[in-house]
Amino acid sequence: MYKKSLVAAFAIVAATSSAQAWEGEVVACYDTILVPAQYSVREELVRPARTEWEHRNGQAVRVHYPAVYVEVRHETRPERYVNRPAACR
Repeated sequence: MYKKSLVAAFAIVAATSSAQAWEGEVVACYDTILVPAQYSVREELVRPARTEWEHRNGQAVRVHYPAVYVEVRHETRPERYVNRPAACR
């Protein structure tokens, strides 16, 4: 009988003390957010602007062709996760 009551008391103390040991106070809350990669972009000239004379429907027509550029992208910072302060739920 003494042994059973001792085991029961130990089980109760173990259950309550472990619950109390894990209780804590919330200090701050954060959301994890994915920040996209950042790029630097420059334009390279492929073909300059030009004006040409063409024959269309029996007429001489002056046609303007705009310059052609290609964007060259270089990654300056990779995408990453950051923790931002947020309201606790």
